[in-house]
Amino acid sequence: MLLTRPSINNPPGIVIKEYDFPDIDLLRGEPLSARFMVWIPAFLCSVLGQSNFVEFSLHMENILEDNIPIYKRPSGGEAVVLSPRMVVVSILKRGDTFRAPRLYFKTYNEMIINVLHGLGVKELRAEGISDVCIRDRKILGSSIYRNKDLVFYHAVLNVSEDIELMERYLKHPRLEPDYREGRSHREFVSSVSREGYALAPEEIRQAISKSLIAL
Repeated sequence: MLLTRPSINNPPGIVIKEYDFPDIDLLRGEPLSARFMVWIPAFLCSVLGQSNFVEFSLHMENILEDNIPIYKRPSGGEAVVLSPRMVVVSILKRGDTFRAPRLYFKTYNEMIINVLHGLGVKELRAEGISDVCIRDRKILGSSIYRNKDLVFYHAVLNVSEDIELMERYLKHPRLEPDYREGRSHREFVSSVSREGYALAPEEIRQAISKSLIAL
């Protein structure tokens, strides 16, 4: 079982909740060679990456003012906002031959690109190590947690959430891919809807699920 505890470096009075979203069941379940879950968050929240701290990653004055809960996930990457206007893709593989993380990102991100292409979304491409973009605007970020027994891939696709929420809650990351070129969240991030595609989160969730079943 993988549980997340608040860091001793977090400011006093700040509560970071244990990661208890639906895909934690993948990590807690019986050993299987491969499993996945494609799900839609039930509420708006912020989620820190495994090595993130609130003082570096979140605009805490806005988080507290809006009463936004904070969680910390077991995988790496930077802090994200989750909401019902997004789709999360979680894939677990156990007993896999060791491969570089880039190969997992390539396999699963290209699968998602192909699904979105099939739904009519154009000008998609993989960027950086783990992102998917429409032209030069990020719509999906992914991360990986791994140990000697398993690989856990975790991706967040922004279907229609307002980019201003990311600007309001997330600080500029300390590490960024070269193609970001210092752009703010407002200038760097987009959504499927913002790019002109009227797709519902549930429609995308079902399409990705079907592709993973066939993978």
